[in-house]
Amino acid sequence: MKKTIEIICENNKTRKYYELGTSLHEIIVDQNIYLKYPILGAKVNNDVEELSYQIFKPKVVKFFDISDVDGARMYVRSLWFVLMKAVKDLYPDAILKIEHSVSKGFYCEIENSDNTSEIVEAIRHRMQQIVEEDIPFVRKDILVSEAMQLFEENNYFHKVKLFQTCPELYTSVYHLGNLVDYFYGYLVPSTGFLTVFDLVTYQEGMLLRIPKRSNPTELEDVIEQPKLFEIFREYKRWSKILGVETIGSINEAVLNKQAGELIKISEALHEKKVGKIADEIKNREKVRLILISGPSSSGKTTFCKRLAVQMKAAGLKPFQISLDNYFVDREHTPKDEHGEYDFESLDALDVKLFNENLLDLLTGNEVSLPKFSFTSGTRFYTGEKLQISQETILLIEGIHALNPNLTLMIPNELKFKIYVSALTQIGIDGHNRIPTTDNRLLRRIIRDHQYRGYSALNTLQRWPSVRRGEEKYIFPFQEEADVMFNSALLFELGVLKSYAEPLLHSVPQFQPEYSEAMRLLKFLSYFQPISDKELPPTSILREFLSGSTFDYS
Repeated sequence: MKKTIEIICENNKTRKYYELGTSLHEIIVDQNIYLKYPILGAKVNNDVEELSYQIFKPKVVKFFDISDVDGARMYVRSLWFVLMKAVKDLYPDAILKIEHSVSKGFYCEIENSDNTSEIVEAIRHRMQQIVEEDIPFVRKDILVSEAMQLFEENNYFHKVKLFQTCPELYTSVYHLGNLVDYFYGYLVPSTGFLTVFDLVTYQEGMLLRIPKRSNPTELEDVIEQPKLFEIFREYKRWSKILGVETIGSINEAVLNKQAGELIKISEALHEKKVGKIADEIKNREKVRLILISGPSSSGKTTFCKRLAVQMKAAGLKPFQISLDNYFVDREHTPKDEHGEYDFESLDALDVKLFNENLLDLLTGNEVSLPKFSFTSGTRFYTGEKLQISQETILLIEGIHALNPNLTLMIPNELKFKIYVSALTQIGIDGHNRIPTTDNRLLRRIIRDHQYRGYSALNTLQRWPSVRRGEEKYIFPFQEEADVMFNSALLFELGVLKSYAEPLLHSVPQFQPEYSEAMRLLKFLSYFQPISDKELPPTSILREFLSGSTFDYS
């Protein structure tokens, strides 16, 4: 008699016994499971697996489609592979680089090519053919030494360097027809699942367009983001100058005991950029109001403090006002679609009072500044008053700072707007990019633990809500900025590794967030650890790790 195991399927609330070695795909067929969109993978005991995964122990299974965040990631990775194959089929000697996300898609370049519209259209057409051929993505586990040989034969030298600096014996590679590659995460079963995509010319390269999360049958709209694109290009130039464009090259620098130099140069580049922004503010003689915004864990607060120092060094007189003190009383706070208080809505602030106070200050009047008690949810006054001179420049930092409606009563010529975010340009290799949100999420996990007593699980549970707020209240206004500041540091993920790993390991397997913790741990495993010993006390990272000489109270 063949041995069987119990499988609990959460999609249809069933318990059923299967033979050892039954695949997830066979369970789908047997139980006739359907979702709104084609099934791409499953959470098996809250860990992501492909449909070819075979089960040998009792498991709890939940299948997902592209509407799930892990399904969307699988879809995008698989599109990257199809793009790579199309380029390889048409231009065998070409080197494709998948650079970064911008304009609701992924910016890509073929090195040493003009990336003309004819070339891009030919690649798009070949991608469409590959999708129609419905070629399976075949995953194989092989020795790292064999993988390195394969990558060397295919001129994937960044991947070779990555595995040279990662102490693993086995790894997985994917085959798509005659093409082989490595990916950080799983792929969909076959190319036939990738029916929604487009490839268009963009800047000096091309933009890979992807499905909307809200409606995967439609493509994301292309939103022009020239300022964001340029800040990515600037960061790329920095990483090229330092010779650290991928994780493998950073690991190599660490193993060669060059981490200290990398820290010094990266921090110097930050300081130089902050100083340049302060000089630009000085050159705009009418500016009286600096507005600083950016998504969660971008280092806005430290940036604001460093900018104030540089402004003083340039002979200016900055004074910071906190938007937190302009929250409306709790009873007047708007609620979201779930009936919860929406503290991230602009309507959660007393915009009218804020503008009146600003106008009074800028015209030389004395103002009674409000305070806000987060405990009682009410505004109060301590009797503190403020009057500023004509030379004073006010610094305002907050998620709504770039929203024109926040400072509607203030003339535009008095404003200078700055967008701050951690826009990681370092890649795992030439084809696997690091999402900028992962950089910020790791920062937040560490900060929440250090300063707020939250576990990694608490932070992971809150993160989707934080991201929805960013999409709604921050990202639509980023191109309003006069300048953008990239707070990412070339070395930082090696530093964050030692802090984040024990916190992520504490996430229980029975929690849905376990799969995200495992994904981040897999990601961090690529990095050689870097000590924070040489990190200066004014570094952006000190805002998250502790040890800063700035006061954050």
